[in-house]
Amino acid sequence: MRFSKQLQTVTVLTAGAMLGYLAASGAPRTAARAETARSASGIVVEPTANVSATPAPCCDAKLDRTLALADQLADANTAVAAHNLAVAATAQASGKKPNILIIWGDDIGYWNVSMNNQGMMGYKTPNIDRIAKEGAMFTDWYGQQSCTAGRACFITGQVGFRTGLLKVGLPGAKEGLQARDVTIAQLLKGQGYMTAQFGKNHLGDLDEHLPTAHGFDEFMGSLYHLNAEEEFENPDYFKDPAMIKKFQTRGVIHTWAMPDGTQKIESTGPLGKKRMETIDEEITKSTLDYLDKAAKSDKPFFLWWNSTRMHIHTHLKKESEGKTGLGIYPDGMVEHDGMVGQLLDKLKALGLEENTIVMYSTDNGAEEFSWPDGGTTPFRGEKATNWEGGYRVPCAIRWPGVIKPGTVSNEVFAHEDMLPTLLAAAGAPDVKEQLLKGMKVGDKTFKVHLDGYNITDALAGKTASPRKEFFYFNDDGSLVGLRVNQWKIVFAEQRAEGFAVWQEPFVQLRLPKLFNLRSDPFEKADQIGADYERWRIDRVFLLVPAQQYVGQFLGTFKEFPPSQKVGSFSLDQVLETLQKGGGSK
Repeated sequence: MRFSKQLQTVTVLTAGAMLGYLAASGAPRTAARAETARSASGIVVEPTANVSATPAPCCDAKLDRTLALADQLADANTAVAAHNLAVAATAQASGKKPNILIIWGDDIGYWNVSMNNQGMMGYKTPNIDRIAKEGAMFTDWYGQQSCTAGRACFITGQVGFRTGLLKVGLPGAKEGLQARDVTIAQLLKGQGYMTAQFGKNHLGDLDEHLPTAHGFDEFMGSLYHLNAEEEFENPDYFKDPAMIKKFQTRGVIHTWAMPDGTQKIESTGPLGKKRMETIDEEITKSTLDYLDKAAKSDKPFFLWWNSTRMHIHTHLKKESEGKTGLGIYPDGMVEHDGMVGQLLDKLKALGLEENTIVMYSTDNGAEEFSWPDGGTTPFRGEKATNWEGGYRVPCAIRWPGVIKPGTVSNEVFAHEDMLPTLLAAAGAPDVKEQLLKGMKVGDKTFKVHLDGYNITDALAGKTASPRKEFFYFNDDGSLVGLRVNQWKIVFAEQRAEGFAVWQEPFVQLRLPKLFNLRSDPFEKADQIGADYERWRIDRVFLLVPAQQYVGQFLGTFKEFPPSQKVGSFSLDQVLETLQKGGGSK
């Protein structure tokens, strides 16, 4: 299968490098144990010629422990399905399904909210911090490496390679949210919810990609990264009306899903620099009005608010400029936090606070190259890289009756986990299993493989997180890393810095790098550790369960192949698209 070639190549390269390195470093394995590792992973790798048939006692015992660890991890994953039927107890016991308010920023760095930086950056975000104080904050929560990927993973519960939504969406591109990929909104509508999204979407700009074609009753906002919206004001922008019609952004649109399955679509005008000063105020007003309407309804609601702050380029109104005395990004963050406060205050005023799950997060890690109009992170790298700085995002969740106020969690979670978790809260704890078999939602049947986990009990502090692994995909669709528990294995790395991370290719490693994200969360060991290579050699056995994880993951694509090919900025693929007549609105 064409789509699995990249993953299979990574798997084989990883296994080949592992076996060759074991032999070269004097760590022989018996043929029987090599076969055990191969059968466990489902990937056949020819043993290297130098592998001895005589076991080395020290290393043989080490491999025993490694394989036992792999078995334990597999058992833990199997146990999740059996546990799921009990997780909706709170909602079922009360007989009232919770409302859901998702509050997202854009390109906001892990260190740019004061719940994480503790005021170090000279300004505070008290309303975002309030969600954490009244609920939980997370140190190891994963978004994705760019805008589209992070949003797609959240709304579909699937990794970006599976949906094909890894590349930043451009105006008129054919890539977008596909009809076969079910969303949180569609599933919650099946549970009796009213649904709405306000703000940035970035999951495709064709009519079939719009939120109101994928389960949302109403949408108002933009379909692109913010700086794309102001391109029409550039003096060198297209002058030919035909080119403008084909490639200009659609501006801010307001859409509704109609009872007959069609959409009502209205344009509210372009999103130029002046309107950018107050577009988040428009978004917030629509959201507050919707909450007023929802409070009068007998239905629970799912509402996703997506700010344009703090994506480049930031354009602030006069009243917001200079608020902190620290520059444009801090001023923008204070403005952004104030709007988060408006949403929280509205919930309280309407008496909805105690029965509403509130999540605050963002799509991807910080974009540092655009500083001072850019985010900040203590982690290595930034948006569009393979490093933690590209994937770790600020996250806080308030869930009255489930999450103990003031919780700080170091467990591993990801945006994909929210779909099965929110569906469990709504009374459908077995949604993951149902979708594997084929689940009817309204007049459609969806059969997809969810990559997220139901994390309800982990959020409640009853169990550890069911998520032990995280797969790092770059925006070209390559698997560049894998985390299992505290261990991170890097298959390919972005060595460029600044804006060049968007320009330069990733470097494929013949032997993966290894990091312990507990003792070295900022991934500095290979740069400054004098004994890093010895440390890595002594732990090369960890590549065995890594191979198993990649093999198991690859196996899921046999029955559930990607929805579409990942988009590309390469000339070859652009030409291929044009020849096929795609890429136009």
